[in-house]
Amino acid sequence: MAYLTPAQLEAMGFAGLGRNVRISDKASIYEPEKMSLGDHTRIDDFCVVSGHVTTGRNVHIAPLCLVAGGAPGIRFGDFSGLAYGVKVFAQSDDYSGASLTNPTVPAAYKTETMAPVTLGRHVIVGANSVVSPGVDLGEGTAVGAGAVVLSSSAPWTILAGVPAKAIKARSTELLHLEQDFLRSEAP
Repeated sequence: MAYLTPAQLEAMGFAGLGRNVRISDKASIYEPEKMSLGDHTRIDDFCVVSGHVTTGRNVHIAPLCLVAGGAPGIRFGDFSGLAYGVKVFAQSDDYSGASLTNPTVPAAYKTETMAPVTLGRHVIVGANSVVSPGVDLGEGTAVGAGAVVLSSSAPWTILAGVPAKAIKARSTELLHLEQDFLRSEAP
């Protein structure tokens, strides 16, 4: 995987750009002036990232993901990540039939749901899952592969299914590993 150089990243005009940010040269980034990427953020091949997006440190977006922040925005907490093929939306058309849909239709003729999405610290979303507008995944939430997340989660919960539901608690043991890792980086 080839990554953009630091000079190429700087030239894109991000609102904020941390240290050691790596973005594949095969990723599509739209409206970087609305994005703040934290230290050690990595965006892999064939991702599409657009709109208001903010990442903490050590955030990973695996290949083939779609992160559509739009106007409301998507916020990734430290050490959070998306597995292959995940889609996260902060806005969506109304599918009920009460309004027209798609971006070719003027706003006066359609209704959209617009609400920010938050992935807390240590959240991981499994392959091919979908996260809907307005969802707040609490710290440490793990989402199983293929889930459709329509509502927010309590911290340290494992979600699975369509629609996603809490199936059990997630261990907090990784918080000790985080502390060891951060100490190992200290000068």
